[in-house]
Amino acid sequence: MAGLEGVEQPRRRDSVSAVRLTAALEDEQGLKVMELYGSPADGEVTLPSLPESAGVARRLTQCVALRLWGLSPQIAEHAVLLVSELVGNAVRHTGARSFGLRMLRRRGWIRIEVRDPSRGLPCLMPVHEMDTTGRGLFLVDKLSDRWGADLLPRGKTTWFEMRVSDR
Repeated sequence: MAGLEGVEQPRRRDSVSAVRLTAALEDEQGLKVMELYGSPADGEVTLPSLPESAGVARRLTQCVALRLWGLSPQIAEHAVLLVSELVGNAVRHTGARSFGLRMLRRRGWIRIEVRDPSRGLPCLMPVHEMDTTGRGLFLVDKLSDRWGADLLPRGKTTWFEMRVSDR
């Protein structure tokens, strides 16, 4: 560092502070989204069938899982990933104008549902190493304890359940 004596060196960022700042910003965004759309833990939240809605659903899921329910970061991360997959399928494959998101908790379990007006059932396809698409339901199958789809008079509800430890 010859020639830089007396020049203040940039401080190394404390990675813990950066993580806290990121978490605080994500938490704030989640609360804003929940204020705008409502909580999927209180009842079904209707979202427009647009690609951007996957981000909204992820923020809602993260906010409920971490803040409201106090779940572990790993369970919350898996729930966020899986909700993103179900929302992606609803947006890409149903042709709907909107879809519903609902989150339920009972002793030892959480259940997350995505309702859409299509009666076409999701199909778990074999996944090959070089596949670049079609892994969504494979992930849902691997990371959840149970999943399925229930036909409704007008549409279906695709859901997954995960075991959680109670507080």
